[in-house]
Amino acid sequence: MNQTMSTSRRKDTNWSWKSALIGAASATAAAAIILGKPRDPTFHLVSITLNSFKLNLPVVDAELILTVHVTNPNLVPINYSSTVMSIFYDGSLLGSAQVHAGSQPAKSCQLLRLPARLDGLELVSHHVTRFLSDLARREMVMDATVEISGTVRLLWWAHGFNVHVESHVVVDPVFLDVIDQENRSQLDLILA
Repeated sequence: MNQTMSTSRRKDTNWSWKSALIGAASATAAAAIILGKPRDPTFHLVSITLNSFKLNLPVVDAELILTVHVTNPNLVPINYSSTVMSIFYDGSLLGSAQVHAGSQPAKSCQLLRLPARLDGLELVSHHVTRFLSDLARREMVMDATVEISGTVRLLWWAHGFNVHVESHVVVDPVFLDVIDQENRSQLDLILA
């Protein structure tokens, strides 16, 4: 009888260990899903530097360098393809900035230097009154949008993603200082 009880206890013990291992694996998987949930990256315009200024009356063209601070809060590195950021003034396309292809490590921040070109013809021909008013009060409101596509790799899985970024920036048009800004980004994973 003692031998029968010890055999049944071993079976109970084995079953308990299997349950514990399954429970630990489930808890680990749940924690990985919760902690590994994709988070939207953050973008912050740090500075605007005038690279060149061409005055061909009545047209003024400007080439700028936009310095953008980008944070990847995710647990995995990302790779992204090149794209173009559209820059708007008073609802009209004023120029664009080139975003070169690259990558960013997990849980990191980096500065991107984006070459931008603003078309003075659009500014002068359609928005001269508004621009002169903004120049007088030294506040110019600009908007920018960009779609960034890339891949996220976790071990052997690679998933595509798209990030849509909208920025609303208030700039001093005289000294090109960033006065205020609001940035929104939305990350969409492509699981197919």
